[in-house]
Amino acid sequence: MDRNNNNNNNGGNRQGGNNRRPQQGGGNRGGYNRNNNQEEKLFSELIALRRVAKATSGAKRLRFSVVLIAGDKKGKLGIAMGKGADPQEAMQKAMKKASSKLFSFHMDMEKKSITHRVEARYKASSVLIKPAPLGTGVVAGGAIRKVLEIAGIENVVAKRLGAANSITNAYCTILALSKLKEIKRGSKPQKVSA
Repeated sequence: MDRNNNNNNNGGNRQGGNNRRPQQGGGNRGGYNRNNNQEEKLFSELIALRRVAKATSGAKRLRFSVVLIAGDKKGKLGIAMGKGADPQEAMQKAMKKASSKLFSFHMDMEKKSITHRVEARYKASSVLIKPAPLGTGVVAGGAIRKVLEIAGIENVVAKRLGAANSITNAYCTILALSKLKEIKRGSKPQKVSA
């Protein structure tokens, strides 16, 4: 059978007889990639790294558990836990989950602070966060400080009132930030509590 005849039987495609559609621009050939411009740069901070042992019939199986916070330092934040055979794998899984769970909160962009005082409770942890004037910095400790810095808040005062567990304190801080409301200039802020 003639090759030209074979092409005509396959719909007249001029690419050697296969029924592939011709590629239309872009693709993965090293050209312009639209996804790179839309992807924002995320920063991450490790909250907790644990080595977990599971007793099996043969021996103990060691794995790692990681709690990681991700944010863009412009008011977007996410937290997640990842588990893996080694710490690097666990961190990659946690980063992927945290970046898919990003949420934004209201922030005073002029003062680089929060809009109003806020309290939150999560399990045994309790956190109080208050706005501060320019130049104050982040007055907080432990996991609360890490969360606030990744969120992009530069002037704030925070206090841990409950448990000392860094994981629950991080989740509690995120819960408090999610309660923030937008305040219009000239209006008096209301107290928001748990």
